[in-house]
Amino acid sequence: MAEPRKKALISHGIAAQNRKARFDYKILDTYEAGIVLVGPEVKSLRAGRATLTEAWAGERDGEMWIFNLYIPEWQAGSVVAKFEPRRPRKLLLHRKQAETLTGAISREGATLVPLDIHFNDRGVAKLTLGLAEGKTKADKRQAIAERDWKRDKARVMRDRG
Repeated sequence: MAEPRKKALISHGIAAQNRKARFDYKILDTYEAGIVLVGPEVKSLRAGRATLTEAWAGERDGEMWIFNLYIPEWQAGSVVAKFEPRRPRKLLLHRKQAETLTGAISREGATLVPLDIHFNDRGVAKLTLGLAEGKTKADKRQAIAERDWKRDKARVMRDRG
């Protein structure tokens, strides 16, 4: 009998996703940023164990940071690596992008929302940030109605043949 396979680590592709962000916010523009991580954090990300739902990005001392991103401690191996799971992590952006985002946050009242963490083709962890505005309750109701209509339409088309 074959042994059960171990869950594969993520070498490239999406490691964590914030699906609720697109429902709660209207995404105006997206940016890709690098993240400063320590080794065990990368291993936890490769295992797909990060949580983005409560995370947000902002400016501190002229640099962009992501706050409240939860990456659990890496438990495998003989040595348990200790780090703070919700510590602020520095984002790596081009200076022009950082200035644009800082200006948009301060002037327009927009928010920087993390949309996903993924590994690029070279295996480097990247964070997709969305420059977003909050949706109103009416906008959310409209999105739900539209999603329900698409689902019903697909069901009718499938039943018709």
